[in-house]
Amino acid sequence: MSRNWAYLSNYLVYSSMALYTLSFIAHAVETAWAVRVPTEDSMKNIDYERTEKVARVATAIKKNIDYERTEKVARVATAMMILGFVLLFAGVMARGLSASRVPWGNMYEFSITGALAFSGAYLAALRKHNIRWLGLLVSIAVLLTLGTAVAVLYRPSAPLVPALKSTWLVVHVSTAIISGGVFLLANAIAAAYLYLDRMETRGERKAWAKRLPSLEDLDQLSYRLVAFVFPLWTFSVIAGAIWAESAWGRYWGWDPKETWAFITWVAYAAYLHARVTVGWRGRKAAWLCLFAGSTFLFNYVYVNIWGTGKHTYSGL
Repeated sequence: MSRNWAYLSNYLVYSSMALYTLSFIAHAVETAWAVRVPTEDSMKNIDYERTEKVARVATAIKKNIDYERTEKVARVATAMMILGFVLLFAGVMARGLSASRVPWGNMYEFSITGALAFSGAYLAALRKHNIRWLGLLVSIAVLLTLGTAVAVLYRPSAPLVPALKSTWLVVHVSTAIISGGVFLLANAIAAAYLYLDRMETRGERKAWAKRLPSLEDLDQLSYRLVAFVFPLWTFSVIAGAIWAESAWGRYWGWDPKETWAFITWVAYAAYLHARVTVGWRGRKAAWLCLFAGSTFLFNYVYVNIWGTGKHTYSGL
């Protein structure tokens, strides 16, 4: 029975990858087809007199950018993302059922669950904010994560090592994965801010970028996501310390995993502090957000795979 669940999990993960691929293609089509190349006739109709230049050019650009005609494609892209999320969720659950435990016992399982959390954070934020433009980046990131997990990190389903057999595994790891998904979404928005800020510094936005939110909106959304999930990350670090005392007889030992989790906490705390007390906004805040996110990714990738210490449970 466990082997059947394991096979089912693999098929569900593969199927979710196919749907995320369709979502990526649909988002790419949405972006490409919405931008029309200006024709010679449309450019002749622009009056470049000083008093009317801005209004005329804006009207011409509007004629060459039509996202209404790709609305159906955009909805298909979102639908494929949702279906991919559902199948991936089922795949993660089947993986756990195959070993009668929570599916967070090795790097492969961390990765597929992390991809689930990242896409879930995007879909949840999409309900309240107009961030469908991020779908292209999210689908690429999820596909890269799942592809690496399947091709490089995969390990057969097996029971947990003794050190992980604890109720705290559910509490600590689940909150860490959810926090990571939201942190990475905030980082993607911060990266978009920096890219668009550089574009605007050199002139005006390119045609395809004019549909994206203003720099102020991106700055605020990135901050709100970090402020929302930072308490959960704090709880995850505290839960990890309590678990360490129960498993190893000490709350903190400066193990590489613990150290980098603390560095991530300090980095995001500094980001929030800089915004609230110092008043950092815009470019400085975005760079600090990316730095904090890089510490999380370093902990997730390098420390998990090549690090040493008591947290070496990657299975590699």
